[in-house]
Amino acid sequence: MLSRLIIRNYALIENLDIAFSGKLNIVTGETGAGKSIILGALSLILGQRIEGKYFFNQQKKCVIEGHFNISDYQLGSFFDDKDLDYEKETVLRREISSDGKSRAFVNDTPVNLTVLRELGELLIDIHSQHATMEINNEKFQLLVVDSIASNELLLKSYQDNYRKFKAVTHSLKTLQESSAQAKTDADYYLFQFNELEEASLSATDEQELLEQELDALSHAEEIKKSLINVGLALSDEEHAAVVLLKEALLELQHTQKFLPEMEILTERLDSALIEVRDIAAEVELIEQGTLIDVPRTDILSERLSIIYNLQKKHHVSSVEELIAVRDSFSDKLNSVSHADEEIERLKKESELLKAELIVLSDTLSASRNEIIPTIELRLQEMLTEIGMPNAHLKIDNQLLDELSLSTSGRNKIQFLFSANKGQDLAPMNKVASGGELSRLMLSIKSLMSHHIALPTIIFDEIDTGISGEIALKVGSIMERLSEGMQVIAITHLPQIASKGDAHYYVYKDERQDITHTNIALLTKEERITEIAKMLSGEPPGTFALQHAKELLDVK
Repeated sequence: MLSRLIIRNYALIENLDIAFSGKLNIVTGETGAGKSIILGALSLILGQRIEGKYFFNQQKKCVIEGHFNISDYQLGSFFDDKDLDYEKETVLRREISSDGKSRAFVNDTPVNLTVLRELGELLIDIHSQHATMEINNEKFQLLVVDSIASNELLLKSYQDNYRKFKAVTHSLKTLQESSAQAKTDADYYLFQFNELEEASLSATDEQELLEQELDALSHAEEIKKSLINVGLALSDEEHAAVVLLKEALLELQHTQKFLPEMEILTERLDSALIEVRDIAAEVELIEQGTLIDVPRTDILSERLSIIYNLQKKHHVSSVEELIAVRDSFSDKLNSVSHADEEIERLKKESELLKAELIVLSDTLSASRNEIIPTIELRLQEMLTEIGMPNAHLKIDNQLLDELSLSTSGRNKIQFLFSANKGQDLAPMNKVASGGELSRLMLSIKSLMSHHIALPTIIFDEIDTGISGEIALKVGSIMERLSEGMQVIAITHLPQIASKGDAHYYVYKDERQDITHTNIALLTKEERITEIAKMLSGEPPGTFALQHAKELLDVK
């Protein structure tokens, strides 16, 4: 429900702040007073694109703000999906700067126009005598039938199953495509896997050890020569370290006889001699074990060459990564072998879900067929009441084949209409005038309002072509409609204006040679005068004032 509309710096409006009733709101005013301006401003917060300059003052920005009570609309999931803060009193705001740039907000959170438009469609339905798109939309026609048939729970059950069915069929299709591709690639996967498997890769530090051993073998001759030289320097020459240390030790032992404090040095030198002899012995052993092994060098080079080539081929730099590549090929080969089993499982699940959907869609179709005669009869009665006694509406409901399952079942609904005797039934936009469509939409919305919470509906001068008693009947239907939803009616007919719960008058005035559009909520007395003027012109006569009181049921 639109509880408040604020308009600043828009067209001929400098500043308006309008509070609306939750029932039937009547908006009247002279032609050109600015009713369409207010409606245009409202459409901007419903996501309409900017198509021109809208500024009362070119130096200021234009701001349109609508406050909506949405507590009855079950819109929590919409706000969650769009990552918006849900507030029972939700505010839609549009700001337009003088350079034409626009910003939109929902509860002070910036949004794009698509989100604003989607939310706006859930909150307000603007209907004029030229707006025929919705009534000819199959989704809307299905909504009419399902809401009056109270199919909400049945439709939800069907749609939950439909989503599962679509998810399973999508998974099945994806798996079938990937399986077909995998089977095409299976020989390639097998070749690559076998090549890696034959390499007998190990997650240990094999590569590092192989490289170290090959490096040693490659320099075996140089190593052996160096070790021989070390052995000679330590023990195998006349002036070798061991010989010199031994001689020095003997001298220290001799000196120790006269200088007891030399005992510590003697012990240290003796330890050094022992250490050098051990080093010399180990160097000799290593030298003797260092072999120039050409066959072993070839083996190591070949093994490392295999590893290096595989790393280059698969664009990796370690054995661990090669093992991961090998395992991935193994997984792909396994998936090829297991895919057929999963495909069969998904096929069975899909068939089961489809069978359930067919049963549910049959139940939906039967429920729709059952309520259609009631809808046709009640609409016929309402159309007769509002001056269309020869109008005839038929709802054609076809049950499509099992391949035509959709989010709403498998029915094709079409509203066929004839406004006059002898006129063949046809889609409404082909045989009905704007005024006839407007009255038909009024009747349909009135019927629906008893079954579901509808958004605010705005009727923009749908009273063209009617007057007198028929206008009273149209007003009465609007009045009944407003018992279940908010209605805003822009009208030139006093009969309709008299039915309002609140009456707003749009007018122009001039201040400092500038024309302003304003709107005022009329008091009881002001309303009598306004309706009298609508009856007879200005100034209203006694008869017109009396008639206005009768319309308003004022004693």
